[in-house]
Amino acid sequence: MASDHTNSFRVALCVSGGIAAYKAAEVLRGLQQAGCTVRVCMTARATEFVTSLTFRALSGAHVITNDYAPDNPDPIAHITFSQSVDLLLVAPATANIIAKFANGIADDFLTSTYLAANAPVAVAPAMNTTMWEHKATRRNIEQLRADGVYIIEPDAGEMACGTTGAGRLAEPARIVATAMEILHNKRQATSTPLLCEQNLSGERILITAGGTREAIDPVRFISNRSSGRMGFALAEAAIARGALVTIIAGTTTASLPTNASIRTVHVTTAAEMHAAVMREIEHATIFVAAAAVADYRPTETVREKIKKTGATLTLMLEPTADILAEVAHKRRHRGLLVIGFAAESHDLVAHAQEKLTGKKLDLIVANDITQDGAGFDSDTNIVTLINSITHTPHALPLLSKREVAERILDEITLLRLTTSTQSASAVDPSNAAPHASDLSQPAQTKETFATKQQHTHTSQT
Repeated sequence: MASDHTNSFRVALCVSGGIAAYKAAEVLRGLQQAGCTVRVCMTARATEFVTSLTFRALSGAHVITNDYAPDNPDPIAHITFSQSVDLLLVAPATANIIAKFANGIADDFLTSTYLAANAPVAVAPAMNTTMWEHKATRRNIEQLRADGVYIIEPDAGEMACGTTGAGRLAEPARIVATAMEILHNKRQATSTPLLCEQNLSGERILITAGGTREAIDPVRFISNRSSGRMGFALAEAAIARGALVTIIAGTTTASLPTNASIRTVHVTTAAEMHAAVMREIEHATIFVAAAAVADYRPTETVREKIKKTGATLTLMLEPTADILAEVAHKRRHRGLLVIGFAAESHDLVAHAQEKLTGKKLDLIVANDITQDGAGFDSDTNIVTLINSITHTPHALPLLSKREVAERILDEITLLRLTTSTQSASAVDPSNAAPHASDLSQPAQTKETFATKQQHTHTSQT
């Protein structure tokens, strides 16, 4: 089994023979950027689409295509290869490979490795739409699900064969995000940070914390029970990971972070917080809106204290500026990640999903304020994380707010790493180890793939 005392995950990337095999190079690079050590195996047919030299250059390790090849340094590689990793990831997975997995057939290195694996297994199918929708394939997919295999659903779109529909290999960024989520969940019980301690080095994080006060008169105001603990915990965790942190703090009951490296801007009202955020946002690379900003304020503030009488008092309220929405829609600059919070009393996931998509956030942290140990003015929290790549709710147990902060920062780190691969495409095999920003498919490589497609069925193993 893979060692649990290291911050790096070990992933076995298995490539089977379809036209989408070239995208596996992007998946490899994305996993490496997420801090993973990656070993690669390929089926014989996969090497007809992309040479093993490409993956050897990118991974820096021997690529296994045949257990018994003379150049294979390990004669029982299907055992050692599969039992020394944290995740077995098959991308792309052809209809043939899926069928063999579902029926326990072990007639080559990849299928033997699958049967010998004691780590989680994830497959990213890629095939023609008709093949994907065939009853046999659907039956095999359901069997794999029943066996505990994670299925990374294919995308819909134009296929290499010219048809349009479901069956395209999922985008590499989504494959990487799902793989990291599986690994994240596996390590969750240890409550250790997912990636290296300094994985936010170079990031400039702007965090809002606490509540706001909207004056009714010189004595009274509208506010809420926000303590600022969650925002402060995020700031302390982020500074420990190497980030530069600025807090915009409203009214708080929790003690301010003691780390002198954390810059704090104090505000009282929603309008002041809005002005401070708009002033600071252009310098930030990550914005975390953890403050509980008042949604409404009195239309006017009375200059003198309102005297108590026997009469009914009516307050006219007006909405405050939506700081989170304005940052996400109007002030977002290239590379800025925007994270929001949703404190809900019912329909937690539905409301959080609506806020995630409606405000175009990268991540939302939702908590049910009716649960014991969750919500305002508490040292603990119970949250559900939903990111914009997988849209899969990830519910965390009752944790201290510092532990919740670590999990949130893990998710932010994954978002940064996976979104950085979205613009990348295939890798030129002549380059030993290009940076993600240099990943582009040369015209000659495209022509080679197109030529081979004419002579090779896209479902070969």
